[in-house]
Amino acid sequence: MKKNKVVVSQKPAPSYGGDKGNAKKNRPAKTKESTKRQSMLNTHKINPFKYDMNEILDASSMDPSKASSFLASVIAKASRVSTKDAKEFVRTYLDSGDLTKEEFDKISRLLDRYSKFR
Repeated sequence: MKKNKVVVSQKPAPSYGGDKGNAKKNRPAKTKESTKRQSMLNTHKINPFKYDMNEILDASSMDPSKASSFLASVIAKASRVSTKDAKEFVRTYLDSGDLTKEEFDKISRLLDRYSKFR
């Protein structure tokens, strides 16, 4: 994740006498960290996403107690980090044998359909 620094200019404080005005002038300029836009889960469409994911997980051979925590983890990663990281997380379940390749593809398409750049 590449971060660019943006320098925000500061206006000099009005001097009303004394050394109070000089204290602000000697401070370094403030910087903001800007990050590259990433594809993340659209939180406004989270309920339809849950519904579609539950349909896929109900048809899968995954244990229902494991499926619940799996769904929560996918939603958390996709809405807070990125859909790319959520797909990598789903791939670990594919590699461990909990999901089939078809189920992995369906989940990946769902993540793409319900995502937006932020």
